[in-house]
Amino acid sequence: EVQLVESGGGLVQAGGSLRLSCAASGITFENHAIGWFRQAPGKEREAVSCISRDRDETYYVKSVKGRFTISSDNAKNTVYLQMNSLKPEDTGVYYCAASTFSMGNLEEFYGYWGQGTQVTVSS
Repeated sequence: EVQLVESGGGLVQAGGSLRLSCAASGITFENHAIGWFRQAPGKEREAVSCISRDRDETYYVKSVKGRFTISSDNAKNTVYLQMNSLKPEDTGVYYCAASTFSMGNLEEFYGYWGQGTQVTVSS
């Protein structure tokens, strides 16, 4: 059974930091690109950051560039999203997802999804 389990969300003040973790099981981790997506209240889900299957390419949505960093620890089957200088507009449910494609920021590339973790940034 494939499982992606997100953790690390919470409530933080603007300017603060959080580190999200996505622990994967049931898949060959290094054969999957991993993406972080978020859904803000009343908005569509969007790709925030992705890391390629070979772990040599990353993607960031423009609004988080310079503030968020995605990284992977293949030995732990875990991908992290370090989020710094958080803003209220970063609030939402953050999902991690796994894809057999080499890289991509489109939801349809991702076949496995976690349950999500809530991030709330207060002003």
